[in-house]
Amino acid sequence: MKLELFAFDLPKELIAQHPVRPRDSARLLVVPRRGAFREARVRDLPALLREGDLLVVNDTRVLPVRFRARREDARIEVTLLRPLADDSWQALAKGARKLRAGDRLRLAEGLEAEVMERGEGGRLVLRFALSGEALRRAIRESGEMPLPPYIRRSEPDVRDRDDYQTLFARREGSVAAPTAGLHFTPELLRALEERGIATARVTLHVGLGTFQPIRSAEVERHRMHPEWCELPAATCEAIRRTRARGGRVVAVGTTVVRTLESFAQPDGTVCAGCKETDLYITPGFRFRVVDLLLTNFHLPRSTLFVLVCAFAGFRRMHEAYRHAIARRFRFFSYGDATLLERQEGLDLPEAS
Repeated sequence: MKLELFAFDLPKELIAQHPVRPRDSARLLVVPRRGAFREARVRDLPALLREGDLLVVNDTRVLPVRFRARREDARIEVTLLRPLADDSWQALAKGARKLRAGDRLRLAEGLEAEVMERGEGGRLVLRFALSGEALRRAIRESGEMPLPPYIRRSEPDVRDRDDYQTLFARREGSVAAPTAGLHFTPELLRALEERGIATARVTLHVGLGTFQPIRSAEVERHRMHPEWCELPAATCEAIRRTRARGGRVVAVGTTVVRTLESFAQPDGTVCAGCKETDLYITPGFRFRVVDLLLTNFHLPRSTLFVLVCAFAGFRRMHEAYRHAIARRFRFFSYGDATLLERQEGLDLPEAS
């Protein structure tokens, strides 16, 4: 499949720079398998779902891993990607062309690192003077939230520390938020519980794999970077009970879809475990676990837009995005949401 099949034109003014308040007042485009689209609000979820459905969320927590580092007189933007050891991280740097192994970077007051390796595309391996919990504490206290580049900030906004963290965030490890979860409030969770809709958790620590752009002309040639995920036994049991009573599994975000489908067995059951997943979902993928998907509006030509086309149908998603743009929905991380019903049968680009 050609990558250009997953392109669309988006007016820049529709890229949300801040979330709406309260979070659950975001607009929601409901995309059923067939029939007309419906416009609602995220707070309407209890009425849109059924008693006995199961909502599965990602409980990863974003670390403030972006730094405006210095090497002598040069300023270099550094984003920590994932820990390699107690004192070492893989990182991504802008303005790193002159960096060499052995160079020292000052990321913040009391936080310094040595460049151990320099790879392609600004990749670095950094070894810090601190280690363990002392290093994590220094990162938490001095780093900025790693907002995507389409959210413009000339200076850090202290509100992003809360705005770019979901209500479910428990386990540190992500360098980006699982943004579908940003829409939830305690009031919405109570309303869902009163409706008889249970909630279960998985963990996928969002890394480079989720947001790395597709650079090949053919979609299938792209390779995802592995990301660590875990499916707890309690969530497996919740899915089993949901299926037994005829309920549906509702994934809150594409990271939840990739986690659940990574642990899926051929018969649709799931087994608890933890591993690194590089699952790349493209049109033609057979979904075994997820029935509905709550997700934000994604970038054109991205692995995430490819995934929602695989889930809800290629033509259906292009129609939905055209509708959303015409109706001035807000896009990307701080934007509005969609509720997608899984398409039955194949809807491939070649058939459009």
